[in-house]
Amino acid sequence: MYNGSLPNGDRGRRKSRFALYRRTKANGVKPSTVHILNTPQASKAVNCKGQHSISYTLSRNQTVVVEYCHDKDTDMFQIGRSTESPIDFVVTDTVAGSQEGEETPITQSTISRFACRVVCERHPPYTARIFAAGFDSSKNIFLGEKAAKWKNPDGHMDGLTTNGVLVMHPKGGFTEESKPGVWREISVCGDVYTLRETRSAQTPGKLVDNESNVLQDGSLVDLCGATLLWRTAEGLFHTPTQKHLEALRQEINAARPQCPVGLNTLAFPSMQRSRALTSLEDKQPWVYLACGHVHGYHNWGHRSEQEPNTQRECPMCRVVGPYVPLWLGCEAAFYVDTGAPTHAFVPCGHVCSEKSVKYWSEIPLPHGTHAFHAACPFCATQLSLSQGCSKLIFQGPVD
Repeated sequence: MYNGSLPNGDRGRRKSRFALYRRTKANGVKPSTVHILNTPQASKAVNCKGQHSISYTLSRNQTVVVEYCHDKDTDMFQIGRSTESPIDFVVTDTVAGSQEGEETPITQSTISRFACRVVCERHPPYTARIFAAGFDSSKNIFLGEKAAKWKNPDGHMDGLTTNGVLVMHPKGGFTEESKPGVWREISVCGDVYTLRETRSAQTPGKLVDNESNVLQDGSLVDLCGATLLWRTAEGLFHTPTQKHLEALRQEINAARPQCPVGLNTLAFPSMQRSRALTSLEDKQPWVYLACGHVHGYHNWGHRSEQEPNTQRECPMCRVVGPYVPLWLGCEAAFYVDTGAPTHAFVPCGHVCSEKSVKYWSEIPLPHGTHAFHAACPFCATQLSLSQGCSKLIFQGPVD
């Protein structure tokens, strides 16, 4: 997600947001027969293209194959890096701060080709559950010898994918009162576990009995390279619309904020231009992030020649810090309220409401194999540890 769009635009199954609708015909599956085999090739389930199955390779001599049969009450949606037909939503690695037209420096993706599947009930309340791993073009999921897998006390097999599927349900849903929840790992069969020591460790965490894989409004799903935000239809009903965000932008511009030095009028560019981030306009507001004073662009106050905009002295209060252009946050689904855009994320300069900025500043997002840090939801830039956000101070017109 790069402020409401992908760097090269939405194309086919590769989009910045996906909407799930009830399918015309149910395509869900549920576990049925279990086979214990001495050679994996012996299974008709694995060789039969019409049959979904999950294979757990325990050793060279033993594989457990769980056949899945049609479930008329559910719809299945698959998410992953692969562009093969079983994947409904193709996701690519999120590059922090990446902008339109930039070359993405991804060399080796950590997102699984068949990362996860979401299974939704076709009847109210349309409960959606998430499971690690997706079925490939042969309708199979293979957990090889090295994958973490085990037999549960009730006898059914389960396992984890290489880099795992992590989920965090916020406390209190996705509202201005919400607080971050605890990150958990979801298994192939949809059970909830505490995190492994590192992302791809062989040993699973502990089973968390009293939590489920049901997605809630505001649940975050991390695929090790991309983090998805799940919003429910009911939750989106309370979210600001694009029209509302546009009205807030026009309201700020109508107040004719001025640069306190150049005394020229400032204006936030249209949502269209904010999404593109292609070029800065003359009226573009800039901010000294350390103090929050909003200016137009000017070329003095440098404290470092090597990094011109990281150490700039504010002419209003002499505080030294980063000096960046301000961009309105365009993706309405990231807002926890409908408040005015009064705060900016540090160090990227994306602007949204105070409660939304504070909410995302408190969310530790997975980074790499074992680190967590807060990030701007609009561009994935890691937030400053000392100051995650800055309150904006606008100067009104002098006349």
